[in-house]
Amino acid sequence: MKQKRTVNVAVQVLPLVEDVYPVVDKAIEAIQASGVKYEVGPLETTLEGDDLDQLIEVAKSAHRACFEAGARRVVTLIKIADALEGTTIEQKVGKHRKANL
Repeated sequence: MKQKRTVNVAVQVLPLVEDVYPVVDKAIEAIQASGVKYEVGPLETTLEGDDLDQLIEVAKSAHRACFEAGARRVVTLIKIADALEGTTIEQKVGKHRKANL
């Protein structure tokens, strides 16, 4: 499976702390620093790229950033959307964005 295509990885970090927002912000900063294309949603952040291993590493960096921000326990959910013909964030939500304009 080495053919080049677009893959999406959704990452939801759940730091088990009283005030989650500063910790989640640090996870998003780790994603930003990676340079991969991403979109923050209300419940998760979706990453997009052509290298699944790289996207998983970015998800791991977001998870680890929660500990660096002071969390003592973190649950992270990761979803992978992949297809032989590729799949993009825009293909998944573009028609809904246009309907809400």
